[in-house]
Amino acid sequence: MRYTFETTYDQKALTAMAKCVRKTVRRKRSRRSHVLGWIVAALGILFPFIANEDGIDFKKIVTWTAAAVMVLALLFEDRLNAYVAKRRMIKGSEKANAVFDTEAEGTFVSETAVGKTEFPYTAVLAVAETQRYFVFMLSTDHAQVYDKNTLAGGTADAFREFIAERTGRSVVPVS
Repeated sequence: MRYTFETTYDQKALTAMAKCVRKTVRRKRSRRSHVLGWIVAALGILFPFIANEDGIDFKKIVTWTAAAVMVLALLFEDRLNAYVAKRRMIKGSEKANAVFDTEAEGTFVSETAVGKTEFPYTAVLAVAETQRYFVFMLSTDHAQVYDKNTLAGGTADAFREFIAERTGRSVVPVS
């Protein structure tokens, strides 16, 4: 049996991928960064009031603007990371076809217009699942996304069981 996916790496797919990476392999680092970011943003917003300075001057406007930018970055982190990833993608890798052959021993194949690559299941650090995608984390900086809407060769439930068995990792649901 063969499971196949045809995935387009668009903004939606890349946002799901960024979210899954943040909530799995980057979880601790992300949590620390968020705590620090919210503290700095809150201090930036509140500092002019704490300093007991009257009136609004250029320094306060710059401070509030920087704090607002930081809050927006924290709130839209996954979309921002997806945008950056899209800009850094190699031309021709926007569409990928992946094949997971149940007969093949320890690898799966991903093919784009740029080339064909075999990945060992042992290279998968984590597997996450959103409502629409399966996401494989291969490192803290590299992941692959597979669109469930294009899954052929079986059901999402069957693929989830298959991939958990092959990678030795449970599939983490991410909402």
